[in-house]
Amino acid sequence: MDIRAILAGLAFALMWSSAFTSARIIVADASPLAALTLRYLISGLLGVAIARALGQSWHLTPAQWRATILFGILQNAVYLGLNFVAMQTIEASVAAIIASTMPLLVALAGWAFLGEGLRPLSFAGLVAGVVGVGLIMGTRITGGIDLYGLMLCGIGVVALTIATLSVRGATSGGNFLMIVGLQMLVGCVTLALATAVFETPRFNPTWPLAAAFIYTTLVPGLAATFVWFWLVNRIGATRAATFHFLNPFLGVAIAALLLGEKLGARDVIGVAIIALGILAVQLSRHSKT
Repeated sequence: MDIRAILAGLAFALMWSSAFTSARIIVADASPLAALTLRYLISGLLGVAIARALGQSWHLTPAQWRATILFGILQNAVYLGLNFVAMQTIEASVAAIIASTMPLLVALAGWAFLGEGLRPLSFAGLVAGVVGVGLIMGTRITGGIDLYGLMLCGIGVVALTIATLSVRGATSGGNFLMIVGLQMLVGCVTLALATAVFETPRFNPTWPLAAAFIYTTLVPGLAATFVWFWLVNRIGATRAATFHFLNPFLGVAIAALLLGEKLGARDVIGVAIIALGILAVQLSRHSKT
């Protein structure tokens, strides 16, 4: 892995992890589904416009269209939609920790439903992930965390896991940025329908809302996705996914730094255990290739 790939992986992990803090700021002054709908409208149109400027086509293969629609609904609408709603009542660090377990759930689902082998290192990583999550959530639940918000985050990461497994390899064939832009527009349409059914839109114009919205739209929303696809193309999905082990650390650290969210000793230990579990799973997958 060369230095450019390492720097890109670190940048992706930082941008992905920061999205939970910016989302928490957004939902303090705006209704979550309406805000996310607008974000995806802007990000999607920008993505498609940039892709067209680069000569990419929206004439996708059937597999690419399937991946675009599935990922647009499951990741952009269900996963992020539920997380935005949840972060009205739970801390950004909690949402980041739950979301960061996605690589562990992918490995577990691959073993349980797709017949993929589970090496001892992967098994140890899964056990570590369960222990780490249990350590953190046990403390939070006894401390009075909102269980409804926690449940929404749990459903969201399951949706993200299903999306990841469903579209594995389906985006091959080029037009990556176009696919990303179209996925966001699919999420926009889905969330617009959800907004009309479940929400009365509200916006309280403030400078923190404006800054967080612009940042979320351009950095985690567009730049992080572009960097991720570049990284996958350069070093492969398995090696690129190794950088996910940084997400629990970074998600918690950014929330503590910018939002003042408190961290106890058990939180720090739990985050470290989860990160090691993710790293173990990814290293085990890497050894197969």
